Amino acid sequence: MKENKEIKALLHLIDDPDEDVYQTVSEKLASFGKAIIPNLENLWENIHNEETQERIELLIHRVHFRDLSRDFSSWAKDPSDLQEGALVVARYNYPELQADLVKQEIEKIRRNIWLELNNYLTPIEKINVMNSIFYNYYKQKPVEISYETPDHFLINKTLESRKGNAISNGIIYLVLCELLDIPVRAVNIPRQFILGYMDDSYEVNPSGNPADNIKFFIDPLTGQMYSHKDIEIYFKRLSVPPVASYYRPLNNKKVIQFLLEELSKCFDNGRNYYKMDELLSLSNLLDE
Repeated sequence: MKENKEIKALLHLIDDPDEDVYQTVSEKLASFGKAIIPNLENLWENIHNEETQERIELLIHRVHFRDLSRDFSSWAKDPSDLQEGALVVARYNYPELQADLVKQEIEKIRRNIWLELNNYLTPIEKINVMNSIFYNYYKQKPVEISYETPDHFLINKTLESRKGNAISNGIIYLVLCELLDIPVRAVNIPRQFILGYMDDSYEVNPSGNPADNIKFFIDPLTGQMYSHKDIEIYFKRLSVPPVASYYRPLNNKKVIQFLLEELSKCFDNGRNYYKMDELLSLSNLLDE
């Protein structure tokens, strides 16, 4: 943004020791939107005071977060595309993310799976094809959930590193199924991110016991399939009754909400606690 007298004056005041002055200045600078970021980055490079540099970094983050919040609100109004929701979340840590590159990678995987599918395959055979391409050919590896590694929750870094936890691998798996018209949905099994292969009649008649609409279950960490009996044994091990709501499919909003809540736990510390609050504020938008 071209620096006029007002912007120069505001940038000059960014290191003012008076917190009220700083808050007023930062709010005004943030109101210029992303256009002000190059000016802030240039100022950061020419200032050698660590505290002022930190202020500038936080201000740049605030500008990016405002932009991201608007895009996230737009997605929440029409959450039909899970991939778009996951990309918006990834932009929280990577504001300059090139979404088209991620989409191209997803499309390559989709096409390779599609080439191996046909209308005569059973549901289990379709999932075997999915697993063979995704986990074996593309060598997508599992990692346990660790709140020390935010990248393992993000679709772009999961694809780039070929390593993902159950949530990030699961979201990519769901996106691929969505693109391939394979009726796989996330289900509400406690303490797990598990997918269910839905009966063909589910979309037409979703009433009754939701467990009856699931043919079998898939662990997206590795692609392993589980029967209803396996899930019943899991519930017994937890001493949890298998109530109907645990088998209910999660819509895209609920999947992204779960992702945001889990990602927020990566920032549950003093220095980054504001990031936890921001991610939870995005999650709360999905309750509206």
